[in-house]
Amino acid sequence: MADTLTEDFDPLALFQRLIDHCTALLAVDAAGVMMEDARGSLRTMAASSEEAVLLELLQLQNNSGPCLKSYYERRRIDVPDLAKERERWPEVVPYALGAGFASMFTLPLRLHEHVVGTVNLFRTEKGSLPADDQVLAQGLADATVLALVQWSTEPSRADDLLTRMQSVIAAKASLEMAKGILAEHGDVSFPTAARTLRTYAQRRGARLVDIADALTSRNLAPDVVFADEPAHGAGSSIAGTEGSGSVGG
Repeated sequence: MADTLTEDFDPLALFQRLIDHCTALLAVDAAGVMMEDARGSLRTMAASSEEAVLLELLQLQNNSGPCLKSYYERRRIDVPDLAKERERWPEVVPYALGAGFASMFTLPLRLHEHVVGTVNLFRTEKGSLPADDQVLAQGLADATVLALVQWSTEPSRADDLLTRMQSVIAAKASLEMAKGILAEHGDVSFPTAARTLRTYAQRRGARLVDIADALTSRNLAPDVVFADEPAHGAGSSIAGTEGSGSVGG
């Protein structure tokens, strides 16, 4: 939250940090974040694995599943045994089980009574999420929305939250385009392109959103990004969260 008070606050890094904290601090194996756009539709903003991304997209395509139920009903949804919910969500549960997930827990991303998305937690084992983890997960989600609200020096207005959400979604679209550019240019997978992009931003002390914008506007060449990778390969990455600062330097 303190980071959002600085001029170089990176909203994309905030969502990545949220799922990193969820998988590190909670008894879960994967996590994802979905947020509503101006039309009231959910979009995936960050996820800890490709399986989590695809499971969220599958729910969006079928307008069915725990994530959608949590969003529409504005409450936490616990599914301690996915195998028992085949009839309720026939399009979603088989894929989740095939991806290795046995239980799922979804909680609202909210500001007071206003729900703007969901945080989705996946486990490879059946069973309930520990009570302390439930509280911590909601606290992390609430802190994330509060951080987004602080992403401005202007006085808050009723439509500020939606405006900021749309700015984040626009930034996410730019990031996806940048990943596509790197993937095609370097003939690498999307996950590898994403890691390469994050590594470059970290090593340069730059915001991920600024690097993505520079790539999509052709002010930064893909070769430059790959050339900055460690000597053992363009597809490798350095662990850690994105730094902050300018694109240059």
